[in-house]
Amino acid sequence: MEYEWIDTWLGAPRFQRYVEQCEGNRGQALKLYEWNSLAGQMLMRDISHFEIALRNGYDKEISSSWEGEHHWLLDPHSPAITPVWRVREKNGVKRGQDVNQRNRKQVDDAISKCGNAKATAGQVMAELSFGFWRQFTTKAMEKTLWVPYINKCFPRHTQRSEVDKIIESVNSLRNRIAHNEPIYKRNGPDPFVIHSLMFGLLHDLSPEACKHAEETSGVQEIKNAKPIRTEFI
Repeated sequence: MEYEWIDTWLGAPRFQRYVEQCEGNRGQALKLYEWNSLAGQMLMRDISHFEIALRNGYDKEISSSWEGEHHWLLDPHSPAITPVWRVREKNGVKRGQDVNQRNRKQVDDAISKCGNAKATAGQVMAELSFGFWRQFTTKAMEKTLWVPYINKCFPRHTQRSEVDKIIESVNSLRNRIAHNEPIYKRNGPDPFVIHSLMFGLLHDLSPEACKHAEETSGVQEIKNAKPIRTEFI
């Protein structure tokens, strides 16, 4: 068959999702796969701009009020790493859980990678994943991070839950792109709607950065170049 090599390259199950969307036309499915790859690149570029603005915005607001001896990220009393206990239920059994455990490990790993005692806050921040910053707007962090610090990054009366919903969806989309998955998820949100909502938050963080990102973004162009009409892949 003319397109058998694609199954060897991509794996039959992965490519089959595209074939189904193209009603069995494997040539068209390959075009859709390539479009998905390019769309992911364009979206990831804008997400990276947002991620940098987000972490720098958070750093600015926390640093401006932080009274600790060290930079807030490196301070042992930082709300980003100190234990935050919540009761979780799994299979009918309730257990206490430190929801900051993963964040603390990320910071410790970043500090180690940057030379331990020689590590600077800027170096450590650059090593932390989007998933780390994504945790700052969760309900578990409302009292320790959102109320005293993070809310100042956004207009007054902004709801934490609304910001968190958008950032969570951006993080999920970012992970799909990073793992070469279809940007559309069955019964999931439209990636281009997520992109638009993300730019709304970027405008709150930095109107100038948002204007630059919008003017140089290739997302709308790639969206218009989609080879077939489909709600998901």
